[in-house]
Amino acid sequence: MVILTLFLCFFVGYFCGCISTGIILGKIYGVNLKQHGSGNIGTTNALRTMGPAAGAITLLGDVAKTILPIVVMRLIFGGDDISAHIIALYTGLGAVIGHNFPFYMKFQGGKGMAATAGMILAFGDLRIIGICLAVFIISVAFTRYVSLGSLLVNLCFPIGLIIFYGGKKEFVHMLVLGLIFPILSTIKHRENIKRLLHGTERKLSFHKDKDA
Repeated sequence: MVILTLFLCFFVGYFCGCISTGIILGKIYGVNLKQHGSGNIGTTNALRTMGPAAGAITLLGDVAKTILPIVVMRLIFGGDDISAHIIALYTGLGAVIGHNFPFYMKFQGGKGMAATAGMILAFGDLRIIGICLAVFIISVAFTRYVSLGSLLVNLCFPIGLIIFYGGKKEFVHMLVLGLIFPILSTIKHRENIKRLLHGTERKLSFHKDKDA
């Protein structure tokens, strides 16, 4: 029963994650994000291609599509013998994978940062949220590399689990799940990592690209 519940959490998260805010918004703006800018369907490309308002809406939508299924799954299974944290991790992981690998886009989706942020928020530990938020803001403020901030946040989450949940009975389970997020992030950001190493990564700008 527990295994079936966790599979259900994952698949509910996955199908919610497949909902692409950027693609939906692009239809309103008459822009196909897959064919403009970096070709990514996430917040950064929406910002660069359609402007700050579209970028903000894309961010909020992609965060919400992770938070909402986690909240629903917790309400449904909150009285079970599965901890709320495990439910959040399975549902959130499904949402991130759905965003990164949506079945109807031939599994070519975004990079999962906003969806991961939604998982961290819904996970609900204010200590981890504070650390991840501070790391992201500081790294992006000093370097203006969103990709670097994203990679660091994904690393901070399992580190936070080690620091704050090392003595819990479900710690190993949580840590294994938590480590999948930086692995996914590294895979999806591999081209960004190459550009960061070569100093050719694009920096954050709040202005719409003229050629987008």
